[in-house]
Amino acid sequence: MPSWSRLERLALADLFEEVGPDAPTLCEGWATRDLAAHLVLRDRRPDAAGGVVLPQLRPYAERVRRGLAAKPWPELITLVREGPPAWSAVRLPPLDAAVNTVEFFVHHEDVRRAADGWQPRTLGPDFQDTLWRRLRTTGRLMMRRVPVGVVFRRPDGGEVVAKAATPPVILSGLPSELVLFAYGRQGHARVELAGDAELVDQLRTAKLGL
Repeated sequence: MPSWSRLERLALADLFEEVGPDAPTLCEGWATRDLAAHLVLRDRRPDAAGGVVLPQLRPYAERVRRGLAAKPWPELITLVREGPPAWSAVRLPPLDAAVNTVEFFVHHEDVRRAADGWQPRTLGPDFQDTLWRRLRTTGRLMMRRVPVGVVFRRPDGGEVVAKAATPPVILSGLPSELVLFAYGRQGHARVELAGDAELVDQLRTAKLGL
């Protein structure tokens, strides 16, 4: 069976074909063409991929991304679907799972949830558990800038303390929805927030993610 990262990659490529290059996404200022170019940059331009997290590289990365976005739409979709080139270490399944599972899940939802009438997908327990493990690994990084304590809680009672402070805000929901919230999609994640009203408001409007 293909990995979750591969399944989400293929599903997103199919959705790109369905909605076209100019459909909205939850990535501010980006249509689907821009998002596809971003994904190809991550896969195929290691010289520019650091611009995702390093401010000094962002102007160069943006120039590269814009150049990729100018490619014909079918070619961009093919590049997304194929993934990294043969020489890339990211083709190794463990590394692919580590760097792409959440990336492609979140961006798949960025396209799905930007459309009117969207509904959450029903994801199987294995995939939910995979997303929960990723959240346990990355939750503190995603919450590093928030001014309040944060605890993620899944329906079976499992918890992740993502930011230690008292009193915390408790976020309850499926792992998939908690991941989306943690990666800055607060307005489109179906979670429940419990805690002091002022702290809840601060978390709803905080800059989250990388």
